[in-house]
Parts: sequence; C-alpha cells; structure tokens
Amino acid sequence: MLFLMNDVVLNLDTLELAPPVAARRFARLSHGFVDRLGAELFSESPLLPHRDVERAKRLAALIVAKTPEINAALFVAPAVDCPFDQVQSRYCQISIEVMGLLYERQKHGVLTTVEADRQVWRRLAA
Repeated sequence: MLFLMNDVVLNLDTLELAPPVAARRFARLSHGFVDRLGAELFSESPLLPHRDVERAKRLAALIVAKTPEINAALFVAPAVDCPFDQVQSRYCQISIEVMGLLYERQKHGVLTTVEADRQVWRRLAA
C-alpha cells in the first residue's frame, strides 16, 4: 500500500498494516490520540518522512489501522521543537492514479514539495 506523508510516498508492507493482534491492540486508540502522536513526532522532527522513514512508516501504518480509507497525511510544524499543539494536520484519501503518479515521480527523483502540494494538499494554490 502506498501512503503519502507530507511530500513523501511511503511504500507500506501490507502484511504489517493490520495483523490481528495489532488490530486488537490499536482498536482502543482514538483517532485523536493518533493525531496527537503524529503532532508530537513532527514537532520534534518537521522533516520526519525525509529523516526517519521507518518512523514515518510506523505512523502511517497506525493511521491506516485506525482509519483504513485514509492514504495521505499532512503534518505542518512551524519550527523544530515547537509545542505539539502548534502542529497542524490534515488527512485525505487520494486516488490510486494520483498516488501512482507521485510514486513514479519520487522513484525518478523528480517529486517536489510543490508538486505534492499542488496535486494533493493545495496549500499553495492562489
């Protein structure tokens, strides 16, 4: 499964997404808890998907375990070590076509933050 985190397409191993034991363990967690966890991680490291891909994949897998229809998350921290409540987050479901396009561009080293924003997040749109 592909998951877009900010401007990085993560390739998640589908066998690790929801094993029965993990699914039962995570069932008690709320989406708010997962959102706060993401905010805490990004407040420490605003470039998490670039700097710690494995940690970003674990966060993405947790998001998918809680809300399977989501395949993209955006976390925006104003500064390193900012308070976690200053980190903004957004979630969405993007089409397989857009995800495939972003993944191919990333594999070829030409996916940019601006392109991911234009295709998905539209924060820079005028």
